Amino acid sequence: MQARMSNPATILPDALHGIQGLLKATREGGVPQTTLELVHLRASQINGCSFCVDSGVRSAKKAGESDERIGAVAAWREAPYFTDAERAALALTESVTRLADRANAVPDDIWNEAARHYDEKGLAALLLMIATTNLFNRLNASTKQVAGAQNW
Repeated sequence: MQARMSNPATILPDALHGIQGLLKATREGGVPQTTLELVHLRASQINGCSFCVDSGVRSAKKAGESDERIGAVAAWREAPYFTDAERAALALTESVTRLADRANAVPDDIWNEAARHYDEKGLAALLLMIATTNLFNRLNASTKQVAGAQNW
């Protein structure tokens, strides 16, 4: 497989700088890095971005995630490996990533459960991670970035 072009964020340097700023901000919200990595991985799975799934697995392992938890992210509802807070973050990830799947994009029960576990800064960090991941997914999937290749 060959990429259609270089990643757009590497072609327009101000874009890359902005994306890096968003990622830096997500780490300032008090959400554990492992949770942010799970959020990134789940959104990337939903969007079918092979580059981001591959890099997400690598990042999650680097952050200390186990193979069992990484492998179970796609089936988190049925897996015993996740805390209630992580489950709330993953449910929020799915709703925000699939905005068009329902009239009420993020139902109150999903929002309220996330808000039960995360304060406003934590919710901001989760939402920025979800949005930034969706940005990555759209850039990488549309330009067919190759899983395992370095493009940032």
